[in-house]
Amino acid sequence: MAFLTGMFLIDAPASALNNLGQIPGARTDNTVGVKMIRTHDGAYPYVSAQAFRYWLRQTLEKGTWGWVAAPIFREQKVAYTDANPILYWDDDLFGYMRAPSKKASAVDAREADESRIVETPTAETVTRVSPFRVSTLVSIAPVSIVDDFGTMSRHEGDPVPHEHQFYRATLKGLFSLDIHAAGTFTYRNKTGFLNLDDVRKKMAEEKGLERVEGEKAYRLPKEDRVRRIVALLEGLAHLEGGAKQTLHYTDVSPVLTFVAVTRGGNHIFGHVVGADVKGKPVVKIDALKQALEVFDDDLLSDVYVGWTRGYLDAQREAFEAALADDGELANWADCFHIMHPREAFLSLAEEMRSGGREDWLA
Repeated sequence: MAFLTGMFLIDAPASALNNLGQIPGARTDNTVGVKMIRTHDGAYPYVSAQAFRYWLRQTLEKGTWGWVAAPIFREQKVAYTDANPILYWDDDLFGYMRAPSKKASAVDAREADESRIVETPTAETVTRVSPFRVSTLVSIAPVSIVDDFGTMSRHEGDPVPHEHQFYRATLKGLFSLDIHAAGTFTYRNKTGFLNLDDVRKKMAEEKGLERVEGEKAYRLPKEDRVRRIVALLEGLAHLEGGAKQTLHYTDVSPVLTFVAVTRGGNHIFGHVVGADVKGKPVVKIDALKQALEVFDDDLLSDVYVGWTRGYLDAQREAFEAALADDGELANWADCFHIMHPREAFLSLAEEMRSGGREDWLA
């Protein structure tokens, strides 16, 4: 099976992209802390996968790529999407779990809510494992967390003190999209794989989806599947988001990325970037060479390297030299393309859109 496989870096020069709320026992009552992993080495700030997926969903919904987002419904303390991957692209690629309450009060509340006229009826629990997977975005090295003290003083009387934490870090994340699963909806009676109940199966048949007997699944036409995957790549290319943007204005679009289509879900770029003794990012050419040697047969596309000019320029020169005729990566030079990160995502999207990649979708 083919997977869209990518690694990316976010440059966070002075940022607080994902916060944990107030810190008990802090000097002020409204101190906001950042999420971090504490180890013997120090503090590694991170952005949760949930936060990143939220950034991406918001970017996709605001874009011009035709993204069709599912409506969200709420029952007291439970919220869920419509859980209909046939109609809604985020239910398809991001997965879902829907188990509406069968209590009489909940049923009555649903029936009385006119906004739920578009809701797909659901008689039993339906779930879908997300074809799109993303790691936690973690700093490549431990950093010092800064405590910033401020006041609200535009009023008469004593100023109101407040604090928040921020950091200077390089965050690394991994993502993967199961291309086979995109647009393919199973009805196996197993948690994560009962994507379609009887109502949704009937809809799949009415809309003429291909029935895949061996998998107990229905599948969208190839053109529809490609359109959704291309939109996801467009969203990654134009990524926006992050907390504390009013105070820190961090560009969360990747400054460096490696992306390709691979056979199998093992991530071949996971160890290509690390940190030196000073905590600075380092592109490890020897690690990339080993990955290419070991997984050479698993590369199904060219490798698109997105590298922003002005970021690690000396290392970019060394990387380009490694791809030269006498360089360490010379054997793979023909399949590497170095460009801006946005262009890297869009180039792979264009390769997907141009056709001739039925083997990826199989």
